[in-house]
Amino acid sequence: MKVCIIGSGGREYAIATKLLADNPDITLDVIPGNDAMTFARIHPEIAATDILAIVDFCVRNDIDLCVVAPDDPLVLGLVDALEDAGISCFGPRQSGAMLEGSKRFAKEFMVKHGIPTAGYAQFSDVESARDYVRNASYPLVIKADGLALGKGVVIVSDLAQAEEVLQNFMVDLKFGTNSASVIIEEFLTGPEISVLAFCDGTTIKPMTSSMDHKKIFDADRGPNTGGMGCIAPNPVFTSEIESEFERTIMYPTLEGMIADGLDFRGCLYFGLMLTDKGLAVIEYNARFGDPETQVVLPLLTSNLLDIFMATSAGRLAEVDVEFSENCATCVVMACEGYPDNPIKGNVISYDPDVEPYLVFAGVKRNQDGELESSSGRVLNVLGFGATLGDAINSAYHHVGKVSFAHSHYRTDIGTKAREIEAQHDL
Repeated sequence: MKVCIIGSGGREYAIATKLLADNPDITLDVIPGNDAMTFARIHPEIAATDILAIVDFCVRNDIDLCVVAPDDPLVLGLVDALEDAGISCFGPRQSGAMLEGSKRFAKEFMVKHGIPTAGYAQFSDVESARDYVRNASYPLVIKADGLALGKGVVIVSDLAQAEEVLQNFMVDLKFGTNSASVIIEEFLTGPEISVLAFCDGTTIKPMTSSMDHKKIFDADRGPNTGGMGCIAPNPVFTSEIESEFERTIMYPTLEGMIADGLDFRGCLYFGLMLTDKGLAVIEYNARFGDPETQVVLPLLTSNLLDIFMATSAGRLAEVDVEFSENCATCVVMACEGYPDNPIKGNVISYDPDVEPYLVFAGVKRNQDGELESSSGRVLNVLGFGATLGDAINSAYHHVGKVSFAHSHYRTDIGTKAREIEAQHDL
């Protein structure tokens, strides 16, 4: 069987290695891929957003299934183009991808279908937005309406900071036209929960929960990033909270998508916060999260390819989606200066015995064939164990066996989760 994955980062590396572990006989292509993906044929000459070139490649090479992993090509309608050309896909069509592609669209969807979320206002005119923040209570959350690489969300503590963000987003267009419009939300507090779910348009099956760590520095300080680490399962997501999630968020979301005619066959990501008033949706993503994928998929005991094929064909109800009871931790090793000015181009070295626990993301090979850092988030280091503490210790043990100049990582991944476990004797 011929499978093609679209993307180049840690998420795609994790998807690829899980597919191959379950199905070693498949032929695997990755577009564009990264230089550490020696287990696949990579195609760096094709961009993940080059719709015509990807469709042409998949048709010419008789690809049986295309897994579209990043947000940009989903929002651009890559799945629509591939399916129209006769290629089966795992990933939502453009209509479903808009749950991530526009924060305004997602907010209006949640309000329409009674799904709990933070109160908000939306603005396309910067002067109206400035008038709003001058009369608001703080803190507030300002979000770019469109895709912003996980960095288009800023918590502002006062008017001066709010005006600076509005200038950066709406006037200076920090994220291009994606930040020309903004959502300004009330600030909610509480522990965060990530839940990924397989969805084929009529059936939805959640994966094990996780907890991402978005801030660049320890103790959740500094700017948001694409994610600096993750643990799974999330101790906040007790059976009681899980029931609340399914009742008030997951199934209402599925019913809303069906009612609105959104074609969603792929992975739906629920970014949640447990507030003092209950669960609320912070965001939807229309694909696997990064780095959540790196901890969730290794715990999946079912065959990932079977799930992908069933999801694509609308047969998800017919396959098992089962997970190990073990725990997993991912520590992201990034470049110093990430997310704004990462220092790249440094050779990566690691002990051979740690390679099975490494998920490579922003890497390339130099003229000597050595892997070196090539983007902000360079690689992910994994650890597993029967308990969360064991998994965290394992991950940091492996981190100690990896090095490259100007590296940066958080030293407290999982600490908050361990504190929650201790407080509630979980």
